[in-house]
Order: sequence, then structure tokens, then C-alpha cells
Amino acid sequence: MASATRSLEASRERDLWDRFSRERDPAAKEDLVRAYLPLAAQIARRYAGVSEPFDDLFQVASLGLVNAVDRFDPSRGTPFMGFAKPTILGEIKRYFRDKVWTVRVPRAVHDLIRKVDRATEDLTIQLHRPPSVVEISRLLGADPSAVLEAMVAREKRRPLSLDVSPKSDTDEEFVAEFSGGDDPGYGLAEERMLLAEVLPGLDRRDRLILTLRFVDELPQWRIAARIGCSQMHVSRLLRMALERLREVSRESII
Repeated sequence: MASATRSLEASRERDLWDRFSRERDPAAKEDLVRAYLPLAAQIARRYAGVSEPFDDLFQVASLGLVNAVDRFDPSRGTPFMGFAKPTILGEIKRYFRDKVWTVRVPRAVHDLIRKVDRATEDLTIQLHRPPSVVEISRLLGADPSAVLEAMVAREKRRPLSLDVSPKSDTDEEFVAEFSGGDDPGYGLAEERMLLAEVLPGLDRRDRLILTLRFVDELPQWRIAARIGCSQMHVSRLLRMALERLREVSRESII
């Protein structure tokens, strides 16, 4: 059989699968998992790199292997290796999606990232240098913009922490110190809350004039035409309404 079970004789392997499928024998399951651990290690090694160490991925792959052993039905006549590989790969992909990648990328981009990584490795060996985006796109038969998008998505799946320095480990400045800024929306929210409290203390005409001027942003001559008085009178009414608004605000604060 495959190299993953080279240490097992064929008859011994059939006996283990028979015992486990009929009796769910824990000892038989353990022997089967141990026999196929090289397969889990081989798959984990393909995905190990800068972001995740081999040991962590090997544990995830081993969990996928255990699940594959639990779900495999030898009576169907299909080889276990063909059943186990997709199960282990699925476990590793879920691990990256749920535990490692902070930013979720679309499935199509995720699949292209794997192809781009593999093409990059192959071309680097062939060309003895890092390949260009165009060279990778030619090998994959993909649009260069799609390849570039996959390369950018690969780098941005784990955003930079706000607690690290953008330059070096010795810098005292951190990303959080110069990221973001004051949001004017907070001030507006506070003002709206205050107005919601004090406006009911004004009469209907004052509320109407203040709304036309500061919400609808109408000029005074338009307000005068709207309520049927002179522009000068509107100016006086606005001053009086604002003064009453200040008085109500002070009373509310006190």
C-alpha cells in the first residue's frame, strides 16, 4: 500500500480496519492513526511557513486524520488515502480560516493564493530568482490583476498589530499612536442628545425657527417668508430662541 502504511502488513491493516469498523476497538483505531501519521505530517509540511509553525499544523492535520479514521467505511472498497487527504486538508483550511487569518478572503481568492504560492515556488527553482506577476499569471493561465490581488490578499490576511512598531523593535513609537483620529461624529452625537433633552422646553414657534435655520439651513429671508414676518423680526426671534435654549441647557445641566 502507500508509504504511510509501509510499516503495516496488508493482512495486519485489513485486520485493524475490520476490528475497528465492527467493534470500534480503541486499540485498533490508535494503531491505524499511528500508521497514517506520516500522511498528516506530509500535508502539514506543505502549509507550514512564516505564519504558522509545522508543529501546530501537524496537530491540526492529526486531528483531521483521526476524524477520517472515524468516518471511513472500508466496506465501500475505496482506498483510505483518497478519503483521508480531503478530510485533513479541510481541517487545515478551517484552522487557517477560523484561527489564523484575521481577514476572511473570498473562496476564489483563497484558492488562487495556493496556486500562486505553488507557482512561485516552481518558477523560483526554474528561474533561480523570484518570478514576476506576469510570469506567474502565464504559468497559471490567469489574469495578472487576479494574481496580484491574490498576492496582496495573502499579505493582508493578518493585519499589523497596533502594539508593534512599524519600523523596528527598538522604536518607541507604535502603530496605535498615529493611527486613527478624532471622530467628529462623537461631538455631534453628544450635541444631539443634549438637544433632545432641552428642545421640549421651548415653545412651538422657537422650535420651528431653530429647525428651519439650523436643520433645514434656510436663510433668514426664506424663514421670514415661511412664517409670514420680516427678516429683521426673524433675526430677533432667533436671538431670543437661542437665549432661551441656553437657559434651558443650563437648567438641565444643573
